[in-house]
Amino acid sequence: MNPPAPAIPRSLFAFSIFYGGMVCIAGVLGNKQVTLGPISQLGPLVGLPPLAVEAGIFAFLLLVVTSSAVAELHGRAAANFLVLVGFVPLIFSILLALLVLALPSAPEMSAERLAAFDTMMSATPWIWIGGIVAYGVSQTLNVTIFSWLKGREGSALLWFRAGVASVLSQIVDTLLFITIAFGLGAVGWLMAGQMLVKVVLSIILVPGLITVLVAIGRRLDGTEQ
Repeated sequence: MNPPAPAIPRSLFAFSIFYGGMVCIAGVLGNKQVTLGPISQLGPLVGLPPLAVEAGIFAFLLLVVTSSAVAELHGRAAANFLVLVGFVPLIFSILLALLVLALPSAPEMSAERLAAFDTMMSATPWIWIGGIVAYGVSQTLNVTIFSWLKGREGSALLWFRAGVASVLSQIVDTLLFITIAFGLGAVGWLMAGQMLVKVVLSIILVPGLITVLVAIGRRLDGTEQ
């Protein structure tokens, strides 16, 4: 007789589904560059163009928060496994995009809509590779730093641990992605601007988001403190 399948905590099940969705949508959202009010005006203050950031950062910050929440609730091993499994939807979404781009379009599809789709979904191989490498390294680093800080601080300062881990992982993510995707020639204001906006967003958004997500997870698991 086969042993019963191990029970999966409800929060881990729910967060895993959410994580997979954010992995896939981050690349799509990243096709738009956005400005963010006062944050974007940091550039003109020093005589440089307004700062812009690819919109995929919002989904990526949710990935950071989710992996940190899983590390808080279920341990570092579970969070690392979540990051590892995240490669599956990421790689398959890229392969599906390449397949759809290669298939002939329906005759009734307008040329304008087809051109917009091709522009949004197409990317150079280096952009795909840069995204995969940056995802794996930065997400693993986020879990590692968050878990290390928890080992030193215990369960206290959740917001601080998540914020520090997010800031450092965002810096590494930006360094890896821009260098791999666009080459060393892109190192400069493009990288500095992206990095600065991501760090500011991490400081502003992550502490509150991690507090809410961990509270939701404890409620799902019936372990409210």
